[in-house]
Amino acid sequence: MSQLLLGQPPKLCLRRPVFVRASPLLCNGLSSSSLQSPPCFIQGADPCGADLGKLIIYTATERTFIHLDKKVPMDLVYNDGIDTLVTIGSSHGWIATLKDDGILRLQDDLNPVASDLHPKRLPLPPLVTLPHCQTRIITNVSLSSPSPEEQDCIVAVKFLGPQLSFCRPAAGESNPEWINIRINNPCFFSSRVMFSKKDDMFRIAGSGGHLIGSWDLHKHKHTSKLLKLQYHNLPKLSDSERELLHSCCTSEHLVESPSTGETFLVKQYKKTDEIVKGIARLKTQSLMVFKLDDEGNAVYTDNIGDLVIFLSKSEPFCVPASSFPGLFHSKIYLYDVDEVGIFNLSKSHYVSKIYDVGCPAPYYIPPQNISLGGLSIKVCLSF
Repeated sequence: MSQLLLGQPPKLCLRRPVFVRASPLLCNGLSSSSLQSPPCFIQGADPCGADLGKLIIYTATERTFIHLDKKVPMDLVYNDGIDTLVTIGSSHGWIATLKDDGILRLQDDLNPVASDLHPKRLPLPPLVTLPHCQTRIITNVSLSSPSPEEQDCIVAVKFLGPQLSFCRPAAGESNPEWINIRINNPCFFSSRVMFSKKDDMFRIAGSGGHLIGSWDLHKHKHTSKLLKLQYHNLPKLSDSERELLHSCCTSEHLVESPSTGETFLVKQYKKTDEIVKGIARLKTQSLMVFKLDDEGNAVYTDNIGDLVIFLSKSEPFCVPASSFPGLFHSKIYLYDVDEVGIFNLSKSHYVSKIYDVGCPAPYYIPPQNISLGGLSIKVCLSF
């Protein structure tokens, strides 16, 4: 593994402010296969009165900030968890929020191409807490379809601890209910849930990356199975590299490529970079990618071909670089509470920046189908 390069900001484009229409929205950043917005993350919002702000995004293709005319609630973007509204995460561009009333809501406010005149805010049924579990701290939310309004969409909520809950919000029922499952194996207690379109199941990677749990709610209710992983082709590490990784906090992320049908397990290694006001700021030291098969083989790779993986507080996703001019293949784009960066798998080269004040809404938004109905944007000077 090559020497890790740390402490440098990603290369950004410098340009003067210019107004453009939606058709050249992101110049070469549009998908080459269909009319879709490129992957982007939420940078912030410009206050414009009445607790609203105009959304600021950063596109992975153009690598510049874009100030939209789209108005969004400021407490969605700048949420510190102290107010009555807490943002939980994101899936398919839908932001999950939880209020003091205990109601989980899905909102499309931060979706750059969704309407701000008619925002969609879908309340889910009141959460049901299983015995000896809790439903106030949520690890993440995952949708089985691009929209929770689709008839067959299932919403999965993974809580910190043993509880995993499912709901069909648009199944035609007047009072949809949660299906609550208690997970016995503690290795899944702090893990994130994701939906596998290929297998039509929800999956969770256990802490340490030794087990993957799967739940099928379509064909066999409450059916679950465990897959034990066996690792192959592990990279050769020097003593210093091994010592560094052993000193890190490790997390596992499952991500699936819709274009190739491949499933990857990403191991992320983070370590305290500095302590500010008693709070530790973690910085990614390295990432490893393993390609999974149905038999549980996890093969290390430093080349995922044309693919690009995006990791943030949103559900991880993967896109072909060739579909979005400006993306770099075989890379992992990171956006977290304290850092933003790009990891080159083939060179184990990580270029990153630590934010002094933290990222307000650390969500990567996957490609969205867009309409050219007169959206006007302003491209602003980056730093």
